[in-house]
Amino acid sequence: MEPGRLDALYLAHLADLEQRYARVIAAAGFDGLVIHSGSQKKRTEFDDQYWSLRPTPHFHHWLPLSQADCALVIRPGQRPALYWLRVTSFWERPPKLENAHFRDSFEIVEIDSPEDVKSHLPSGPRLAYLGEDRPRGLSYGIAEEMHNPVGLLGTLDLLRSRKTPYEVACIEEANRIAALGHEAVLAKFRAGDSSELELHLAYLVATGQDDPETPYKNIVALGENAATLHHISYLKRPERKACQSLLLDAGATHLGYCSDITRTWVKGEGTAASAFGQLVDEVERMQLRLCRDVKLGVSYEQLHDEAHRQVGEILRTVGISRLSAEETTSSGISRVFFPHGLGHSLGLQCHDVGCALVKPKVENPYLRNTSIITEGQVFTIEPGIYFIDGLLKPLREGEHGGAIDWPLVGELATLGGVRIEDDLHVTGGASTTRNLTRELLPIGGGPV
Repeated sequence: MEPGRLDALYLAHLADLEQRYARVIAAAGFDGLVIHSGSQKKRTEFDDQYWSLRPTPHFHHWLPLSQADCALVIRPGQRPALYWLRVTSFWERPPKLENAHFRDSFEIVEIDSPEDVKSHLPSGPRLAYLGEDRPRGLSYGIAEEMHNPVGLLGTLDLLRSRKTPYEVACIEEANRIAALGHEAVLAKFRAGDSSELELHLAYLVATGQDDPETPYKNIVALGENAATLHHISYLKRPERKACQSLLLDAGATHLGYCSDITRTWVKGEGTAASAFGQLVDEVERMQLRLCRDVKLGVSYEQLHDEAHRQVGEILRTVGISRLSAEETTSSGISRVFFPHGLGHSLGLQCHDVGCALVKPKVENPYLRNTSIITEGQVFTIEPGIYFIDGLLKPLREGEHGGAIDWPLVGELATLGGVRIEDDLHVTGGASTTRNLTRELLPIGGGPV
């Protein structure tokens, strides 16, 4: 990123937030907000170890500071105030700032104790409190009924669904960092036998981000483990096999913003490797078609339904289903092989907010994006086809069991499944979208 570009984008981002928050605060009947950065959480009540802080996203929306017990006060027409806790503990220090571009944009007051915030707050204005730590809000003198007002939170979630150019630049950089990890893991997978743990560690080294910095625990799945959608119980020893697949679902963060990328590869020879390679190629082509189908004004759920139609075609093409593509979809078979949603909003949270305010149809219970596609959204497109024992068994025993080539499914099941995932920014321009991931990782998967 060009020097100074991020600073300029941030100032514009802040000006945009000030205008939008002013309207939201006034409409909700408040005079201002006090946003708590978050409190560290104990891993268990039986010892003294704590998880790394995940800042309150509303706090992170304003500035990239990952430190517990800070507070941000937003009052329309006034300069935002940051109450920054001095850290005196010799046991642990907060993470070093990735970028301090926010410093000149806030009235910064250093405090020695979280309770000091109360003495700085005005007594007259009607202030709402945003944060998980309700006792902290009470210590500020804000009544509990003013904590996390539901209507206010819903409006702020919707506000976050439209990303500013600053936010898009951060997600773009998070994609660049994650691409380094994907390239390193692919090279290690191609080079020889590695355990899932070794591949995971190679990813962390290449990205320069430790586990707490990643947006989610990396999904590193070899072979049949790819059938577990969120496989994180890594195998610690390499397994030498004539044919092996790798599904890598791993992202990165930059100034709090996330990327979320999945690639699937296969190596080896034989009928299973050949059939699985064809399956990866078909999912890759489908994923690219769905990315091209993103249009302003289209319902994201419509894309999800189209994905199921195309999964039906793939199952027929590869030879898994003997039914027509339409019958494979209408019978529910496609949902056995593609059980999750097509994608989700992306931003300060990996599964970001503001795009799932409407419930999906009954047949799409796991869909996390039901919005009408609008300019400024950033979301993922991630179709997949899997061989999951718990879903295949009822299909085998049901009325459509005879329509499936079970010997072929048995071969492919040893390789788990396929998922391809990119991060898209809806630009509203002539091409509608920008694929932030393909600019860095053009190929979505295949044989190596």
